[in-house]
Amino acid sequence: MKRNLPWLMVIIALALAVLGGRATSAQDKQDKYTLKVPGGLAFSDFKGYEDWQAVGPSQTDAANVIRLILANPVMIDAYRQGVPGNGKPFPEGSKIAKIEWKPKKLTDPPFSASTPDTVPGDLTQVELIEKDSKRFSDTHGWGYGMFDYDPSSNTFTPATLASKPPVGHDAKCGAACHTLAASKDYIFTAYPKR
Repeated sequence: MKRNLPWLMVIIALALAVLGGRATSAQDKQDKYTLKVPGGLAFSDFKGYEDWQAVGPSQTDAANVIRLILANPVMIDAYRQGVPGNGKPFPEGSKIAKIEWKPKKLTDPPFSASTPDTVPGDLTQVELIEKDSKRFSDTHGWGYGMFDYDPSSNTFTPATLASKPPVGHDAKCGAACHTLAASKDYIFTAYPKR
């Protein structure tokens, strides 16, 4: 038994080193839900957005991106009741998440190289919008946040003036663009008839 004790200690030390290394790398992995843009809009306000219902896709040729627009249950219910086409605004607590990818041509069989499908490629950004008239009274009740995704580090960072498109550093960053949709309660994406 005394001969096996040193080997047992070496094995235990190696196991602890391996487990400790795994714990460290897990801790180093980013938790996107800790990110926040100045002015109050936080990724954590949208926890679970990946499971929200799709409102619709959007392909923006000028920016060369494909987006999937998702809405939380509050906003989906409002859409189903005819908002904003019925003249009513979206209720407090309405939220949208736009997941954005670079387009990618799908040419693998059974698809044709001469008429390829366009599908989402690399993730580039997540855009978030929230209706909270108290917090965002100076932007028509809506707060905005954009988070750039870096595939090389698998991390998100709040968008900046260096982002594409360039945006400010606070929850007002989308307000200027969304004034174009003032007649639709500042939301561009309509709920398609199903």
